Amino acid sequence: MEELVLEKPSMRHENRAMAYREEFLAFGEKKIQGACGLLDYTDYQDWLAQVARASNAATSPWGVAATTYFSVHRGSGRIIGTIQLRHTLSEEMKQGGGHIGYSVRPTERGKGYAKQQLALVLREADRLGLTRVMVSCEKRNAASAAVIRSCGGVLYWEGFSEIFRTIIQIYWIDKRTGIR
Repeated sequence: MEELVLEKPSMRHENRAMAYREEFLAFGEKKIQGACGLLDYTDYQDWLAQVARASNAATSPWGVAATTYFSVHRGSGRIIGTIQLRHTLSEEMKQGGGHIGYSVRPTERGKGYAKQQLALVLREADRLGLTRVMVSCEKRNAASAAVIRSCGGVLYWEGFSEIFRTIIQIYWIDKRTGIR
């Protein structure tokens, strides 16, 4: 049985979400992938408003609709990760952002949670009718690359990204061959 469940952010997550955010700050991390900018917000309600804006292509800062989820541990209710599913790709996202961005809180890495949450969001992508999804990671993030490959990701391109200012790897996960 999967240990995680995807939940859309709501007010009931406020304390747990802010503790999740604080953990990233305590570890000196500058960004939480797939979290719709959570690290930049000290007011949870303001962040929820950003998540709502991002869910509509007309108001999304990326120009495409995106659904943001918390990956919540079934037993403890602890937020383990964040993952965002972008419903389509803008031209910029085709250069490396992809359909999916995700993070796992620093103290929970290396426990298989990233693979679980990616597999769960691939089911959501399937419900949206996406037959292929693009996922990227920094080349130096070997753990993320392994997660993507374990869910059926096939390396499409590797090189320097002008957008991210680092070497990235772009993978495609096909519905027919990827984990669901």
